[in-house]
Amino acid sequence: MNNSKFLRNLSRLGFSMFEPSEKLDVNDTLARVVKSHDTRLWEGFPVLIANAADRYQFVPEKVEALLVDRREKELFHRLMLMTGALFSHYRVSFLWWNKLWKKLNEKDRKLVNKWKHDLANSDTFHCDGVELDSERLKGIFELYFEEKAEKDRRRKQKYDELSLAYALSQIFSPKQKELFMKKLEGLPLTKTEKEYFSRTVKKKVLALANSELHGLSKKILGL
Repeated sequence: MNNSKFLRNLSRLGFSMFEPSEKLDVNDTLARVVKSHDTRLWEGFPVLIANAADRYQFVPEKVEALLVDRREKELFHRLMLMTGALFSHYRVSFLWWNKLWKKLNEKDRKLVNKWKHDLANSDTFHCDGVELDSERLKGIFELYFEEKAEKDRRRKQKYDELSLAYALSQIFSPKQKELFMKKLEGLPLTKTEKEYFSRTVKKKVLALANSELHGLSKKILGL
């Protein structure tokens, strides 16, 4: 995988300053981050992992298999521990971390707990001899969650809009739906539209507004 593709893949895992690619090899991209020795990427490693795990494409064993020497594998393990410490700090849980935590020896668990303490106190700590800033680590991670929350909000809003559009189409004809929305938005109606609205659409709207009918409908549906 060339550098251009590597950077675009990083974008799809949460680093939005890079242009997204059409195809993403999650595990290879993470292996490249480990090898990069780029502090900026290492500080964003927990975000990359969170996105990768969220897509159900992250397989730690595949990442490790792409790392040639023992030092790289150890570095990957350390970055995983750092990620786990950050997850624990924010009380975020992923299946891969729960599994890894159960396998950790006492030395690794103490290191995770130390890093959790450093994060809580905004202390600088070291990973493979590289100094990492707790505030930047947390800042990048918090930004990821803010963006994810906004994305989830937009997704829900879109779902609600589609759901409303579907519900309206079950009750109103296309023309009736158009008049319903124009009335809702306070747009002017022609004389013919006003007459049609009063004669047909309004009756359906009154039925929908009936609280007793609404309650009976929910009861029938078991809601």
